[in-house]
Amino acid sequence: MGHGKLKKFAEMASNPLVVEVPFCKMEKTADGLEPVVNFEMKGKWHSDFFHNDNPIVLELGCGRGEYTVGLGRMYPDKNFIGVDIKGARMWTGAKDALESGMQNVGFLRTNIEFIHQFFAPGEVSEIWLTFSDPQMKKATKRLSSTYFLQRYRHFMQEGGIVHLKTDSNFLFTYTEEMLKANHIPAEVCTRSLYTRTPEEETASEENKKALAEARSFQTYYESMWRARGIEIKYLRFHLPLEGELIEPDVEIPLDEYRSYNRDKRSSLETSK
Repeated sequence: MGHGKLKKFAEMASNPLVVEVPFCKMEKTADGLEPVVNFEMKGKWHSDFFHNDNPIVLELGCGRGEYTVGLGRMYPDKNFIGVDIKGARMWTGAKDALESGMQNVGFLRTNIEFIHQFFAPGEVSEIWLTFSDPQMKKATKRLSSTYFLQRYRHFMQEGGIVHLKTDSNFLFTYTEEMLKANHIPAEVCTRSLYTRTPEEETASEENKKALAEARSFQTYYESMWRARGIEIKYLRFHLPLEGELIEPDVEIPLDEYRSYNRDKRSSLETSK
């Protein structure tokens, strides 16, 4: 590991806005199926971390934390937590938030697969999925899959909101089909976020606000994708806490690339 990364990890460890629970701190269950996190902050984020009762919003797969910090600046009356396992990337946002003296922003370094073990029922009001890896090979790895939605149900408030902002046509189409299969309405759904349509003029004030919020600022890679002519998609829905969730049985065209400036690896044309 390079000196630069070691320095960043040391700064992360001393940053009061960062909570780190990497794999080495997880314990196996008796049957060995899933790690168990002995996490003292669970259910106490309001009282012990933010010291207020404002709504908590998560950004899952936050990367550099640009969106977490940006939303925190926009909404001082909400608390924002960026979650990712990549500490060297997260360092950028954590450092920015600390140096800016932000009191409503935090970062949790852990694997998102176990996110349901870090928050108590009803503790979170919203989730942002910003430019998540589309995981075109395996549905259970997609952050908008029913596998993850079931985990989010463990800690979301009734009527909690999920936002998806993505460059990936595959992930966006998959999420649309997942919502249809489960009869969950998409309140806002656009394949061209930055194109203002006549329908937007007659939309509800809440949906207009959601679109304005999604357009409010761009991450570094979002601006790169837009420069390449890739449309940014946005979808917002309320997650029901009850009822069986099923995966859609639909073949979806794969993206022609897997991340910025890299071609797709698979020779397949579609996937479920």
